[in-house]
Amino acid sequence: MNSVNRRSVLAGLAAAGTGLLAACGNDASNSHSLLSPSGHRISRTERRRKGTGRVQSLNLTAAPATLDLGGGVLAKSWAFGGRTPGKEIRIGAGDTLAAELSNQLPGATTTSVHWHGIALRGDMDGVPLVTQAPVRSGSSFTYRFVTSAPGTYFFHPHVGLQNDRGLYAPLIVEDPKEPLSYDDEWVVVLDDWLDGVTGTPDEAFAELSHGMAGMDMRDSGRGSTPAAPPPGASAGEDATSKFRLVDATSPLLGGEAGNVDYPYHLINGRVPTDPTVHTGKPGSRVRLRIINAGSDTAYRVALGGHKLTITHTDGFPVEHQEVDALLVGMAERYDVLVTLGDGVFPLVAVAEGKGSAGLALLRTGSGSAPGPTVRPAELDGLIVTAATLRAADGVRLEEKEPDRVHRVTLSGNMDTYDWAINGRRFDMADPTANPLLVEEGQRVRLDFVNATRMWHPMHLHGHTYQLGSAGPRKDTTIVLPRTKVSVVLDADNPGEWMLHCHNAYHSEAGMMAVLAYGT
Repeated sequence: MNSVNRRSVLAGLAAAGTGLLAACGNDASNSHSLLSPSGHRISRTERRRKGTGRVQSLNLTAAPATLDLGGGVLAKSWAFGGRTPGKEIRIGAGDTLAAELSNQLPGATTTSVHWHGIALRGDMDGVPLVTQAPVRSGSSFTYRFVTSAPGTYFFHPHVGLQNDRGLYAPLIVEDPKEPLSYDDEWVVVLDDWLDGVTGTPDEAFAELSHGMAGMDMRDSGRGSTPAAPPPGASAGEDATSKFRLVDATSPLLGGEAGNVDYPYHLINGRVPTDPTVHTGKPGSRVRLRIINAGSDTAYRVALGGHKLTITHTDGFPVEHQEVDALLVGMAERYDVLVTLGDGVFPLVAVAEGKGSAGLALLRTGSGSAPGPTVRPAELDGLIVTAATLRAADGVRLEEKEPDRVHRVTLSGNMDTYDWAINGRRFDMADPTANPLLVEEGQRVRLDFVNATRMWHPMHLHGHTYQLGSAGPRKDTTIVLPRTKVSVVLDADNPGEWMLHCHNAYHSEAGMMAVLAYGT
């Protein structure tokens, strides 16, 4: 996908305003007879959701900000409300969220908000050119939808590489009949960070787009820490403008782990030399809600001196499993329960294959804090991915033969950086040119076939799917190189929905498609 052309198309649609989308408001809106995201069937589906009638209203302002990442590190970036992560949203299941987005980004920068993992009405999904007109700089748009399923989610833009800046925040949908018993919660947001430090995501993508064949890449240097700018440096000042690539490999990810050499890995917006600290009481039970908001990094996560009991992934409950560590791909979320020991413990998120890590601290008593390079033994213990989990009984899909099967071949390579689905690089100028068609009421199977040498976290908007016949319910799943992963879903949310790799650079290069309902 040509990002320059994409931006010009977005700007053109923004200038036309919502009238352009309204012109396509009939259900049979194009040559594929696709269901329009603003058609009457979307409103009908929304009315069927179990709503409480309660409305939570709030304002989100996307604007430039100088972010304090701790340790004297300042980064000029974009953020919601001047902070990263943005302020957490908590809402009850069945309540309606009314969030007004105000775009105060510079120049003619358009933006949007995608509510990642929420099965919401199609015209609120936040994908410009597919579900809405982009929100122009200086204007606003109100997202209004029922949050029907409890769980751990987050939100971010769906324009270019904006989600590799500071524009993201947790969204927690609380269960009014919560079955878990615990004393406290800790929301943990992981992120790989370069914006305003070694350049911008757009500069990184421009270098990647040249292709990586023959390029001099830094070795992953397992356990090493890449050089970082001096404290207080920010883009355009003392920070280096040289963007570096990394030759990262990981057996857990089947080989190539990622290509972007991030100077920092953050937990809740803080660098390891100045970590965030969560306090608790020995013996208490804490629910950790872990969100990977990164763009090119899977994280191996462990809490020193503790076991983790997995209870949910991507918002949906699973049969509980005790582990030492988790492997969390981009956009995946895991909920775990931990019974706290007495002392000071490191929560470490190692950038898988890249060597460096993010750090937070859990303090329940006296003791000195471990240093920024600490690596607890649990990181090399029992490590679990979603592929080994089973859906809880209450959310497991009924077994039945699929009505429709789509082969979703993931193609491309790093040498030419030409990522695609079914051999076609996604074109924002014609987003529904090659849709994966489904019909309402169908059981659908998607066969992700990874023909590349790199892993891909594949995300479907507006739905959850199940891994195999009894695996967990998810919206994002890791597909390892040269493997096939089959998922099943019920086509119960009419609209036009993005299906894409949640490596931000792969999707921007073209590894996206649209799953669309016919009329």
